[in-house]
Amino acid sequence: MKVSIIGGGGRVGSCAAFALQMGKIAQEIVLLDANAATAEGEALDLMHGAAYTADQVIRAGTYADVAKTDLIIITAGLRRKPDESRLDLINRNVSLFKQIMQSLVDATLNPKAIILVVSNPVDILTHLAIKMSGLPATQVLGLGTVLDTSRFNSLIASSLKLPATQVRALILGEHGDTMLPVWSSATVDGLPLLKFPGITPTFQNQIFERTQKSGAEVISRKGGAGWAVAVAINEVAESIMLDRKRILPVSSLVNGTYGIRNVAISVPTVVGRKGVEGHFELELWPKELNALQASAKALNDTMAKVG
Repeated sequence: MKVSIIGGGGRVGSCAAFALQMGKIAQEIVLLDANAATAEGEALDLMHGAAYTADQVIRAGTYADVAKTDLIIITAGLRRKPDESRLDLINRNVSLFKQIMQSLVDATLNPKAIILVVSNPVDILTHLAIKMSGLPATQVLGLGTVLDTSRFNSLIASSLKLPATQVRALILGEHGDTMLPVWSSATVDGLPLLKFPGITPTFQNQIFERTQKSGAEVISRKGGAGWAVAVAINEVAESIMLDRKRILPVSSLVNGTYGIRNVAISVPTVVGRKGVEGHFELELWPKELNALQASAKALNDTMAKVG
């Protein structure tokens, strides 16, 4: 399967390429970037390690390479300027993203291609990609709260000294300020998490608050996230490439689930070779459902302001 990463010369794109290389599933990984030399350098660096990883083609490319790509991962984006409002940053990234999408359309997309949006604001840009790509909505998805969910589980595990791979708790909604934790269905190796010692309301609030601030915490220490988001990208990519049909909180167009309509937002989603293969409306506590619907409204309000 051929994977193209737009923004492959940046921190997130290059880390994603490394995760895909180590996953050893993609047959070809193509890096595209506005800075072609950087993409070439990252591709060379990855290719130099191929003898100890897998027999893959890893190279830099252009939009012409996208025509036969099976999975397109978009990581390109702009950083916030000093004193810039959140909405101004959103509008700048929307403007850049429109240029990327137009270049993809002009390159004539593979009609069976899947687009995975990682760039932020991921929910807004996923909705825009659905509109512009010409592909069925099911073939366009965003990373959504997959990374937030991983952070949430890892923080719970670390605090309770549990194996991180056995903790299963979701973050749903917007990848942003209105995300919500789903404690009602959280488990550890199939056992109810809320039954474990130490799971008090104070603990829940502290863990969720740290989850919300995790991105800023990493930025303050090393300038930006890379490895964890790459692992999250690889998790979604492998579910697509291997048709695993994993249930993941990706961002996708929701029409009816939990009473939400015409919004790209993260709900429990079956992810397979065809992209979005279904949504699950699992029972939520009333306060969780209200928070999810409020998150959808907040996204709708933001989209109405985007130029």
